[in-house]
Amino acid sequence: MYTCFIFVVAPSTEEESTETPAAQKREERLRKFRELHFKRNEARKLNHQEVVEEDKRLKLPSNWEAKKARLEYELMVDQKKKECAEQGEDYDRVKLLEISAEDAERWERKKKKKNPDPGFSGYAEAQLRQYQRLTKQIKPDMDNYEKQREECGEDFHPTSNSLIHGTHVPSKESIDRMVDGVEKQIEKRSKYSRRRAYNDDADIDYINERNAKFNKKAERFYGKYTAEIKQNLERGTAV
Repeated sequence: MYTCFIFVVAPSTEEESTETPAAQKREERLRKFRELHFKRNEARKLNHQEVVEEDKRLKLPSNWEAKKARLEYELMVDQKKKECAEQGEDYDRVKLLEISAEDAERWERKKKKKNPDPGFSGYAEAQLRQYQRLTKQIKPDMDNYEKQREECGEDFHPTSNSLIHGTHVPSKESIDRMVDGVEKQIEKRSKYSRRRAYNDDADIDYINERNAKFNKKAERFYGKYTAEIKQNLERGTAV
């Protein structure tokens, strides 16, 4: 009977001490490489998403953000109106209670800026401005509309063959409204300050209108002190 002995040779401590740090460094490098690889893929994915979103935004209209905000506000207003109707409250009163004094003042200033008065720049612009102001004051009368539609029949929507010129008779309310508008215009014009007429015989001692105004102010304050010097210069006897 034979007995077999197996001898296992263990590595020396010196080899173990030299190989273990190298393996640890290699493992550390591999771990960092995997992290960098994961971050690169994640960044590539996020960049692709941003490119797609930017492409969508560029294809949208220029005022899309304003339209979106307006639609969201209208939806919120509709929802608020439904809640007020269910609770039996007046939406306008509830809305006013939620508005601060600063917001109300800011909205009032914004409303005034929408239609500023640029002053007189020409008769065509003044006529257009008056037309826009008058058309905003017109309130549609649906009863009168239906009445005229029945009276005119097919000529209510005229074509090239229709002959309706001179057949329209304005109502008394329309005439009164026109008279009121003309009277208001006359009253408004009477308050305007007319520009002073230009005197052709006056001495020209200025180079432009601004200089003329300055000379008038100087004459008003210092004219009595410089009158003699001015007369001597005009006669040519100044020393």
